[in-house]
Amino acid sequence: MIKRLAFTFLIFSSFWLSLAAQNEDSVDNARLAQMISLSEVTINTGINVPMFIKRVKEDTTFYKAFRNLRVIGFTSWNEIRMKDKKGRIESSLQSKTKQVRSNGCRSMQVLSQQSSGNFFDDDGDYNYETGELYAALFFTKDVVCGENNVVKGKSFSPRSSGGMQKHKEQLKMLFFNPGKKIPGIPFIGDKIDIFDPGRADNYDFLIDYGDYNGEHCYIFSIKAKGDLRAGEKNSIVIDSMVTWFNSSTMEVVARNYDMSYDAGVYDFDVHMEVQMTRFGKYLVPKVLRYIGNWDVAFKKRERGMFTATLFDFTN
Repeated sequence: MIKRLAFTFLIFSSFWLSLAAQNEDSVDNARLAQMISLSEVTINTGINVPMFIKRVKEDTTFYKAFRNLRVIGFTSWNEIRMKDKKGRIESSLQSKTKQVRSNGCRSMQVLSQQSSGNFFDDDGDYNYETGELYAALFFTKDVVCGENNVVKGKSFSPRSSGGMQKHKEQLKMLFFNPGKKIPGIPFIGDKIDIFDPGRADNYDFLIDYGDYNGEHCYIFSIKAKGDLRAGEKNSIVIDSMVTWFNSSTMEVVARNYDMSYDAGVYDFDVHMEVQMTRFGKYLVPKVLRYIGNWDVAFKKRERGMFTATLFDFTN
């Protein structure tokens, strides 16, 4: 009898905790809705702003688009340039690669490749973490099998990783979950959470409506306020983010964002642009541009830029 009562209490406790969390999130969404400006054309669409905010915070379409690259074939033009402090190109990589899918596995063919400077070391490994991180996103080493594009229940775990693998996981979180906490990054992990009630006051929010490459979109802009005091500026990591959402499906059509921070032991200033396209039932990235300047203690500062252009998608 005692065990049964304990079990019943546990069930009801879980239910009420879940309900409380949902109510708290609804309150936060309603509060954020009051902080958001609407363009005149957006007002005329009759948009439900709290529901829109909920959809934005729960979005998985951006992450799903990159996961889709694991289950299809594609060709990619890859261009990476590393610059010195005077802005001159010190090394580079230009290549054309093709990912092939067969029997549930994927592999990559290098169709052409040119490099300059010291982009690779004598063993053919990357001399720059920028190059290694790019490879982690778009290149396939050897043959990889047993993957899927499922995102439900998928989470990133940088705390359980180390070294470059940890950086890769954190980069994925920046790409796929901008605006949410990133555990394991000293000094800034919580500051990424721009929807947190304590940080949202530092931003201006705007919902507009327009076209992007022929698609009707809601345009959600987030920008750090220009009149922040020194202490408030120190809590800002995402300087601006603009996302185009298909107005019918709420899929991410494109996203641009700028991030910067100086933690003393490291600093970075990064700009990224991502454009999506459709291949059959799949939403996939077609262009990704990156410009970054960052430095970590005891390592050489890296000033890099890259562009990935994906095309010729196949099943």
